[in-house]
Amino acid sequence: MLAPFDVVVSRHGATVLAVCRAVVGASDAEDVWSETFLAALRAYPALPDDANVEAWLVTIARRKGIDALRAGARRADPVADVPERPEHAVHDPVRDDDLVTALASLTPRQREVIALHVIVGLPYAEVAEIVGGTAAAARRAAADGLARLRRTYPTEARHG
Repeated sequence: MLAPFDVVVSRHGATVLAVCRAVVGASDAEDVWSETFLAALRAYPALPDDANVEAWLVTIARRKGIDALRAGARRADPVADVPERPEHAVHDPVRDDDLVTALASLTPRQREVIALHVIVGLPYAEVAEIVGGTAAAARRAAADGLARLRRTYPTEARHG
């Protein structure tokens, strides 16, 4: 029997938000998170009782993130004045501009695989099911992406 949907949101909300941040960046992550759970709410009653709910939600989040990236690429978003960046009391690595820049330098597949394996903690076999391909290909994409991050993400930011 499926858990009530509010329990699903409480249990998996942070994981889905982490995936959204990794795929689209911190600025659009909350919108994609909301779209993910709206879509999930509509489809949840038809979900089989034995389904892996976390993997299902991560798949929806990934697809919604890709949709948001594609939509963002089609429209301009000019602003007159750039707002000041708020200071956060706690260091949030996903809001780290250097990390966001380093992640943006990866291919979409590398970003997705790193988000799903490193941030969410899914095994490569499940990552491969979500993004397509084999577990070996997912492992290779993660290794290549992490190697690039090690070269492009400043060391002092990682340890500061």
